[in-house]
Amino acid sequence: MSTPNFGLNGPQSEAVLYLDGPCLVLAGAGSGKTRVITQKIAYMIEHRGYDPRTIAALTFTNKAALEMQERIGKLLKQPKQAKQLTVSTFHSLGVKILRQEAAGVGLKDKFSIMDSDDCYTVVSDLAVTTDKQEIRRIQNAISLWKNGLVDPDDAINQAKDEDEAQAGRVYRNYVATLQAYQAVDFDDLIRLPVELFRNNEPIRDRWQRRLRYLLMDEYQDTNTCQYELVKLLVTGLGKKPMFTAVGDDDQAIYAWRGASVENLKTLQTDFPDLRVIKLEQNYRSTTRILQAANAVIGNNPKLFEKALWSEHGLGEPIKVLGMPNEETEADQVAMMISSERFQRKNKWADYAILYRGNHQARIIEQALRKERIPYTISGGQSFFDKAEIKDVIAYLRLIANQDDDPAFIRAITTPKRGVGMTTIEVLGEVSKQWNCSLFAAAFKGGLEARLQDRQLYPLREFCHWINELEDRATRPGPSGSGDNAAELLDDMMKEINYEHYLYENFDDKAAQGKWQNVLEFTNWLKERGRGGRERDGEEKNLLELTQMVALMSMLEGQDEEQDAVRMSTLHASKGLEYPHVYLVGVEEGILPHKGDVDDPVEKIAARIQEERRLMYVGITRAQRTLHITWCKKRKRAGELMHCDPSRFIKEMALEVGDAPPKEDEVLSPKARLANLKALLATPKVPAPE
Repeated sequence: MSTPNFGLNGPQSEAVLYLDGPCLVLAGAGSGKTRVITQKIAYMIEHRGYDPRTIAALTFTNKAALEMQERIGKLLKQPKQAKQLTVSTFHSLGVKILRQEAAGVGLKDKFSIMDSDDCYTVVSDLAVTTDKQEIRRIQNAISLWKNGLVDPDDAINQAKDEDEAQAGRVYRNYVATLQAYQAVDFDDLIRLPVELFRNNEPIRDRWQRRLRYLLMDEYQDTNTCQYELVKLLVTGLGKKPMFTAVGDDDQAIYAWRGASVENLKTLQTDFPDLRVIKLEQNYRSTTRILQAANAVIGNNPKLFEKALWSEHGLGEPIKVLGMPNEETEADQVAMMISSERFQRKNKWADYAILYRGNHQARIIEQALRKERIPYTISGGQSFFDKAEIKDVIAYLRLIANQDDDPAFIRAITTPKRGVGMTTIEVLGEVSKQWNCSLFAAAFKGGLEARLQDRQLYPLREFCHWINELEDRATRPGPSGSGDNAAELLDDMMKEINYEHYLYENFDDKAAQGKWQNVLEFTNWLKERGRGGRERDGEEKNLLELTQMVALMSMLEGQDEEQDAVRMSTLHASKGLEYPHVYLVGVEEGILPHKGDVDDPVEKIAARIQEERRLMYVGITRAQRTLHITWCKKRKRAGELMHCDPSRFIKEMALEVGDAPPKEDEVLSPKARLANLKALLATPKVPAPE
């Protein structure tokens, strides 16, 4: 059979065609890794007779999974075969396994998945504290323990101090509480399938037969738990491990989230016949940009030696600009983008401003607004992700669907309505017994024997109230179906007494801000309800509005087609590319980030190495030009502090033409205006006839 030619380079082609055992593809930035994965899947189906239902491709974001599936569809002679593949995130695969094997881990079929805020409430109650930092610290520790497959007893026994021991005790109660609620959190979506496969050979065997070949993208971002899941899926009695892992040790930037770059090294130990293929040709950037990236990352110890190269030519010099302070930095970046775009006749979307932390964004936003430059932000918190908005949405979700357990738990506990965790735990046991939702369990017989009147009364009163709202939202009314949404919303908010709850639980300034967000949201909903009438003569009822919100909160962030400058944290920029990149705030203490100076030497060294990889990710986002800025002084905690340029700037080993200018290249508004006038005065060349 002739070997197909996919128009790939040598190493890419080798990675696509190799199907004789485990394979690790070390894919440098911009080296076409997604193309390798998609072509490999198409090759397996079209040339090697694989059934698409037995192939799974795993990645880290829904967006990446969706794009991958679409690209595979375009490569196949029968595009609908792409729909038969399992192309998903690790967590989505975990959900799929748990939904089908719920009984094997002691869950009811319709178990709930609780989000970070739902879990925050549980941790807060168990830790008996309202200290936000403390709750987040414990929550983070629990997440890292779960991702590292450390059980509560081991966490308590291995505790180095009382704080860790306390977090370990909360962890033990937290696991029991979630089990009682018949709920799982995000980390359980991987942890529970791992436990299931470890303890149940027949179930593991069934899934191994179902998924014959595994492909994993961004492999350097896997944690202990994810790696264990992969191992359990690909290794079995007399079974040859069949998988392709694609990753880059130079882009491992998620250690703080439990990801372990060591997983790349462990692969070679666990799979001695692992084929390692390196992709070093970069299809994105100019040579100058790649030389700077290689020079920086060369200062890290190497798991695998590789150096990116490109056929895109030398390219323009990299500019490093020292600024007097952050206001000037923001203003100059805005002015440079504005005049650059004018000169090059580019789109706004050709420009990206990247920074280490979200706190750097506000001042840049102000500068862009002042210059009337359109922009979008990624890596920040979306409006629908704010806790106060999610609180209100929980009530709406419950009115729309009484079987929504996470919404039930959130609504009945925020604000508190006399229904404690003990009551919800009993409810969880009853819901498992009847295999029904927590809401339905509240009306089951036999509950009276297990709960006292003072527990049962507020519970059922709450459920009756939700039923009444649902009835009002759906019954036929004068303006079509359901009561007026605005009126219903007002009645609901009045009954919840949410404003009072905010001022009781937060300081006045925070409470005021949160309440303003809630008012903005409810007013927006009412407007949307009335908007329906303007379009089709009918108002939207509350249920229709809730469905619309659910869809919008899921889709938010996908509408990035508008022509606007992209603002992003370095973490959120990974995997993306832009013609022109402005990397701002490249100073000691910001990039590299200032960690705890009292940390042991090894921990500090590991942190600097991860920060260096973050710098490498930032540099390699740029296709054609790269500007790097740093400030000589910057406000920190209200004080003006002296700053030094980041060590990474020196490590870029820039040529003289790229080096920091002797005088700051700061354009005064007057000089900028003169430049623009000169450009406008340039005679236009007549268009050819």
